[in-house]
Amino acid sequence: MSRRTLPLPSWLPIDPYIMALVGTVVLAALLPASGAAADVASGASTGAVAFLFFLYGARLSTAQAVEGLKHWRLHLTVLACTFVAFPLLGLASGGLVPYVLTPQLQSGFLFLCLVPSTIQSSIAFTSIARGNVPAAICAGSFSSIAGIFVTPLLAAALLGNSGGGFSVDALLRIGVQLLLPFVAGQLLRRWIGGFLARHKKVLGLVDRGSILLVVYTAFSEGMVAGIWHQVTPARLGALLAAEAVLLALMLAVSWYGAKRLGFGREDRVAIQFAGSKKSLASGLPMASVLFGAQASLAVLPLMLFHQMQLMVCAVIAKRRARDLLEAPDRAVARESAAVG
Repeated sequence: MSRRTLPLPSWLPIDPYIMALVGTVVLAALLPASGAAADVASGASTGAVAFLFFLYGARLSTAQAVEGLKHWRLHLTVLACTFVAFPLLGLASGGLVPYVLTPQLQSGFLFLCLVPSTIQSSIAFTSIARGNVPAAICAGSFSSIAGIFVTPLLAAALLGNSGGGFSVDALLRIGVQLLLPFVAGQLLRRWIGGFLARHKKVLGLVDRGSILLVVYTAFSEGMVAGIWHQVTPARLGALLAAEAVLLALMLAVSWYGAKRLGFGREDRVAIQFAGSKKSLASGLPMASVLFGAQASLAVLPLMLFHQMQLMVCAVIAKRRARDLLEAPDRAVARESAAVG
């Protein structure tokens, strides 16, 4: 696979999709679904979540996943960042309650630490930084697959009843709404994979539209339940500060940890970008299943973290690429100084 640079803006102040998500939240605040409309929205949201994970399964190339297993040390490192280091930091955030975060916001903060890594943005930033793009593709894919199984189990173990009444019933809903559609997509990939590849752009819009529906339903339920009165501007600022610290720590752990493990520069780039980010596309549907009426507060930390990671990683990726281009010049300068 060629390491072709994927186009991204030179500066990424606001992700357009985040703006669409914000608009959806505003719509839910002004016109929340209630009564019969809420039942319709909830049913449509459930179907949208199942369809999303069916598409995830149908798009996953089994051959590519098997090929990626050859670089197992890199993938284990990314998985350790995603499902070990992140959750440990999420647990440590319990010390911020109640002085910095409310219990509900801390539950959402911990949940964001449990969701899998991204795929698309990890690939894009790895490509910009001249890293190992094939490894980033496989690492993101493995993380997404593992997250379908690992995230609900971690949520059951670490969140307990704070996750909106998380229970065995929630695990069963995860199986029906997420696992079964995913497996069905994998089984049908042989016949529908070509169709999905030919209509990638249209299906991408379907993906994002489905997630917007999930967000609208979750925030409508939150408005009807009156839970948004619990979030003050001061608490929101504290949440942003805590997430900035979380992102900085994971960027450092993934970069310097990979160096200590003996990975080369290209692999370290892939590990940093795949191991320091969290997937909004996977996390939002899971939250709607796990948290129910509390989902709006649960996904708020994830939505904010998603935008923050895009902005910060865009800057880092360009810096990594610039450092690589400037390295030969620095080497020549050092050689000239030594000769002189």
